[in-house]
Amino acid sequence: MTEINSVSETIETDAGLARVTWHPASDPRLVLAVSHGAGGGIEARDLRALAEVLPGHGVSVALVEQPWRVAGKKLAPAPKTLDVGWRGVWPTLAEPGLPVISGGRSAGARVACRTASQLGAAAVLALGFPLHPPGRPEKSRAAELLGAGVPTLVVQGGNDPFGRPREFPDGSYELVEVEYADHGFAVPKRAPLGQEEALKIVTDGVVRWSASLG
Repeated sequence: MTEINSVSETIETDAGLARVTWHPASDPRLVLAVSHGAGGGIEARDLRALAEVLPGHGVSVALVEQPWRVAGKKLAPAPKTLDVGWRGVWPTLAEPGLPVISGGRSAGARVACRTASQLGAAAVLALGFPLHPPGRPEKSRAAELLGAGVPTLVVQGGNDPFGRPREFPDGSYELVEVEYADHGFAVPKRAPLGQEEALKIVTDGVVRWSASLG
């Protein structure tokens, strides 16, 4: 992965200080704002890949670190607190005056789905949507995904224990499968698909879908 130019700013929210790291396009038509999951940060391989590739396709990428992560805590707070943090950074994300795709990976994808309609998001990008806890398919979170209310793209690993693509319900969203990949889009060494190829499926899918948004 090559180094990418960025600029960061901190934003006061009702949940504490959040951080937004911008990877701007030279002539942007959209902003893709994506946050991390409950167990990691914006260094996640899929988020870094999007920040490297999308600006070359007219999409500025804003990587959002939730206040708990900025504060150095190891465990994410309750979902409603994550929503508070996301709502707090939204005015900054919308400030360029462009349509904003609300996105995130894992827990961040749930936040994006829950808040999209309220915040006026143009669309939702759900990376590794945690359809259910591992081994607990009866604890479905499908209602969050289906209730986003805006055009939605799910990018899901074929071997994601939080929900394999075949487990997802019918709906108006699109789904891109990354075969052999786990929840973090890592692929095993024995897979016929290499790691860079897997990430290219992620970025190609998002580039194609975002082009359809305008």
